[in-house]
Amino acid sequence: RGWLVNHKKVQRLMNKLKLFGIVSKRWHKYNSYRGNQGPIKTDLIKRNFSAVYPEHKWYSDVTEFKLNGQKTYLSPIVDGCTQEVIAYSISRSPNLKQIMDMLKQAWRKHPALNGLIFHTDQGWQYQHPKFQAWLKDHGIEQSMSRKGNSLDDGLMEGFFGILKREMFYGFETQFKNLNELEEAIQKYISYYNQQRIKVKLKGLSPLEYRALVLS
Repeated sequence: RGWLVNHKKVQRLMNKLKLFGIVSKRWHKYNSYRGNQGPIKTDLIKRNFSAVYPEHKWYSDVTEFKLNGQKTYLSPIVDGCTQEVIAYSISRSPNLKQIMDMLKQAWRKHPALNGLIFHTDQGWQYQHPKFQAWLKDHGIEQSMSRKGNSLDDGLMEGFFGILKREMFYGFETQFKNLNELEEAIQKYISYYNQQRIKVKLKGLSPLEYRALVLS
């Protein structure tokens, strides 16, 4: 028989003892770089990912999931202060509509974005005139990592690593098709925002930490 233990207690003990889950190394980064499609912006973050208050620094990227020879793509926005997933879009094709839908979803939730820094890699979507114009029209300053420097995108790399280790790698056989996988991604993001504790957030979940910061 096993022990029934609250997952938060397990996480605290694992963090205290510096224990990590072991999974097979199958990490594959989706590459949206297609050369210069538009203006390349200066890296305003310089690997200083954290922020004191929400809506000061946002990060985004696209990651690919492969299942039974098919693919689906997740595009989220993560806040540098609370680490929460502000908005996200899942699409069977990594197109511009996916990115714009994500932006509009984020803006509906957080309409006061003047002074926000939005950081990405140099993917073609982020060089697109429509994307760049939307940021400018909403008072957002765009930032891009340097080409070939994955550490410049460390916050998003870290988030994708956590997500895939905890709900995808080693669990592929649990999903019969992409619909089931996409539903699982949505459920995980809800869990991540509302329940998954983070030591850097004083042992709180992202949404609990947001409430603390804004109180």
